[in-house]
Amino acid sequence: MSYHGNVTVGGPADVRELAPLMITKVAVGPYDNNAYLLRCRQTDEQMLIDAAAEPDRLLSTINGSLAAVVTTHQHSDHWQALQAVVAATGARTAAGEYDADDIPVHTDLRLRDGETINVGNIPLRVIHLVGHTPGSIALLYDDPKGHPHLFTGDCLFPGGVGNTQKDPERFASLYNGVVEKIFDVLPDETWVYPGHGRDTTLGAERPHLAEWRARGW
Repeated sequence: MSYHGNVTVGGPADVRELAPLMITKVAVGPYDNNAYLLRCRQTDEQMLIDAAAEPDRLLSTINGSLAAVVTTHQHSDHWQALQAVVAATGARTAAGEYDADDIPVHTDLRLRDGETINVGNIPLRVIHLVGHTPGSIALLYDDPKGHPHLFTGDCLFPGGVGNTQKDPERFASLYNGVVEKIFDVLPDETWVYPGHGRDTTLGAERPHLAEWRARGW
């Protein structure tokens, strides 16, 4: 079956098989977070994006060695299982440089805007976005033989940008960052994998940008 990304807590994972990369999406409770396991098909190296919760479920999904865990931002629902997963696998940890100090598990690699982090031979570009938190990051895999794949944490969802607690300055920062660093440079075919809920594409969301800006959230 083709990948759809519609996963539920307690339900099966969904797997997208690209020529160089496998992407496994799993939902974990209690806050319906998405965790993404990436595996380089050439080297079998694996990376987890957001060890959000349910460490046993995540370790079962990993089912082997794990090179790294990337935490997209400091909010606690995205790292509840981090310590347990790292203890079980020995994986190194990575997070945005401006959120790392607020994640209560040591961050081995502080990621900066524009840098790359690799899973095996697959490069992922770091996109720093300010507003949901000071150091939120998205990760971009720009497939040379297909469309881009963007893991957005809580910065971009179907229907809008992430929560900025109705703060106009935080909203403007996040909205402008998402427009300038994502919508202005990536094509409509870009697939978006958010930190909660269903996936989307930039093409599906692009017609609503002015609406988001006008409503302020």
